[in-house]
Amino acid sequence: MNKPAAPTAQVTNFIRNIIEADLAKGTYASRRWGGKPGPASTHANAPPDPAKIRTRFPPEPNGYLHFGHAKSICLNFGVALQYGGRCHMRFDDTNPVTEDTEYVDSILDSVKWLGFDWGPHLYYASDFFDWLYRFAEAFVEHGLAYVDSLSAGEMREYRGTLTEAGKHSPYRDRPAAENLDLFRRMKAGEFPDGAHVLRLKIDMSSPNINLRDPVIYRIRHAHHHRTGDKWCVYPMYDYTHCISDALENITHSLCTLEFEDHRPLYDWVLERLADFGVLARPLPHKYEFARLNLTYVVLSKRKLIQLVEEKHVDGWDDPRMPTLVAALRRGFTPDGFRLFADRIGVSKSDSWIDMSVLEDCMREVLNESAPRRIAVLDPVRLMIDNYPAGKEDLCELPNHPQKPEWGKRAVPFARELWIEREDFMETPSKGFFRLFPGNEVRLRYGFVVKCIGADKDAGGNVTAVHCEIYPDSKSGTPGADKYKVKGNIHWVSAQHAYKAEVRLYDRLFAVAHPGSERDFLADINPHSKTLIHAYCEPSVREAKPEERFQFERHGYFIADLKDSKPGAPVFNRTVTLRDSWVKKHPDSLSAPGRGLG
Repeated sequence: MNKPAAPTAQVTNFIRNIIEADLAKGTYASRRWGGKPGPASTHANAPPDPAKIRTRFPPEPNGYLHFGHAKSICLNFGVALQYGGRCHMRFDDTNPVTEDTEYVDSILDSVKWLGFDWGPHLYYASDFFDWLYRFAEAFVEHGLAYVDSLSAGEMREYRGTLTEAGKHSPYRDRPAAENLDLFRRMKAGEFPDGAHVLRLKIDMSSPNINLRDPVIYRIRHAHHHRTGDKWCVYPMYDYTHCISDALENITHSLCTLEFEDHRPLYDWVLERLADFGVLARPLPHKYEFARLNLTYVVLSKRKLIQLVEEKHVDGWDDPRMPTLVAALRRGFTPDGFRLFADRIGVSKSDSWIDMSVLEDCMREVLNESAPRRIAVLDPVRLMIDNYPAGKEDLCELPNHPQKPEWGKRAVPFARELWIEREDFMETPSKGFFRLFPGNEVRLRYGFVVKCIGADKDAGGNVTAVHCEIYPDSKSGTPGADKYKVKGNIHWVSAQHAYKAEVRLYDRLFAVAHPGSERDFLADINPHSKTLIHAYCEPSVREAKPEERFQFERHGYFIADLKDSKPGAPVFNRTVTLRDSWVKKHPDSLSAPGRGLG
């Protein structure tokens, strides 16, 4: 696991401005903490909470986290660290039909992988089911909630539209005692799913549809992954979320913009419960920020499920997927995601972030942290005709050219080598300084050689390149610098090379906005995954799963977490050394939304 992320120098944004203003005013200085979360009465005699602010990351345990969640995780945990507060980890597990411990475990692992820790503050909405139910009864007793027996279709009809007010349910004026009796019988399991719901009594004519008597409890005879079969009624998300925040003494509840219209309901519920005397003021406040809109991916849970279930990808952790479990296999780094979150910032307006920004953040981190190794991805044999058969030399290669303290490694040199096919041209184009008949190049960190010709098969394809070596030209030896050549190519010994399975991953979609003009599946990039066998320097054979390298000239690669075996690692390409997407896909320049927005 990564060590907890330290606060970094961050650009000021509206959320930090709000937090700094609250800290300056002491807005939450009087909040008290009585150990476990609970209503106001449990905190009455507790000491003030030493944490200056409290945020939370509240995923639903019904899927895998994706890149958009990474932005939210970095924001919530990051500001808590920066301002001496804490961030709670909480699962909003209110829908037993879709939830599973597999998702819980994956989410916890992903947050830890990003470098964040919640300490003892791991909570579940189900921890508060008893309180949520009691508070619902309080709403009924105060005449602010009622049991509605309309069907789902009738309820939609009565709700109205964005331009027309809703109508009161015929059950809205049931006496409080009757509502309380029905609600308790719902809890006892006397009614089938869908027979009744519990609704708040707010305003059916409100222009905000979320305030038109929202449902806060529904009947669901389902086994819950934590509470088992204890409950036959389950609270709705909007009702649960705000109360959970309050019970945990959250100060700044940070949500994405699609929840902005839900804030009046959030405030209404908490204000009423504070009026009842069961929640203490000051109450949590909710703030909305723009979600991550990233080009060349889809972040819709429905579309991600479709990609997996219809086998357009190889599962949730397919390195082309925008999930965090896939990012781990792809070789993306936690530091890269945190740098990305800092770089794109936080705002209240939607904008598009180009995928190249995320890729550049990964390159920036990997350039510093990845040791260098040599691999030939498209090999052709190089024969050094005047080098004795059976002879070997050892060449010294730096593990990182900018980090001499990382030392060097010895790589064997022999008569037969593998080089990149593109490093030879029988008839060179202008500006080509690599191998062609009569030209001299340096074999990187090795010797200078002169090309004397090539072998071809019946189809005219080059099968071997022939060279002659200058024995006194070995890099690092006296007199080697007298050879002045323009070309410098990399190589591996054919005798000693490790032949590795390599997966060249690219963007899953070929257009910036998949599905904007047709079915999003039609925009899948058919070249998003290419399988090859590369020849690598022998030390690569011992790579451990999740070990990262820069394969010089080609990009950054990671030994696959699942498919690598001892002595036989399989490599996934994380990113190329530079952004080559536009060069390969010039049409993408005119794609709508390209750029930072």
